[in-house]
Amino acid sequence: ASTGEAVRVLEGHSDRVNSVCWSPDGSRLASASADETVRVWDASTGEAVRVLEGHSDRVNSVCWSPDGSRLASASFDDTVAVWDVSTGETVHVLEGHEDAVISTCWSPDGSRLASASADETVRVWDASTGEAV
Repeated sequence: ASTGEAVRVLEGHSDRVNSVCWSPDGSRLASASADETVRVWDASTGEAVRVLEGHSDRVNSVCWSPDGSRLASASFDDTVAVWDVSTGETVHVLEGHEDAVISTCWSPDGSRLASASADETVRVWDASTGEAV
């Protein structure tokens, strides 16, 4: 990478990729796409190791929990989904925004999530319960 050349190209989404995020340990990448999915990639091989499906519209942003066990994804379907990365299952669907959710981010200790929306609000959520705080 010191040459500025790409060391790997990750392919698999069927529409625009809107966001990418490294896992805390650097072993995986997560990508969010307009194809309504989040993909988890092995950073060393470039292989997709998991496809997370459940949003009903474009996924704008994705963010790893600090411990690397969960992902949060923000979507045009007005929700944030919280995923268990090891199983691919949805842990919580955070509902309350009145327009597309543009971005989401974990607190440093992993206890809360924040989400930013086109409804002109930022909401803060309890990550363990999925409830707004």
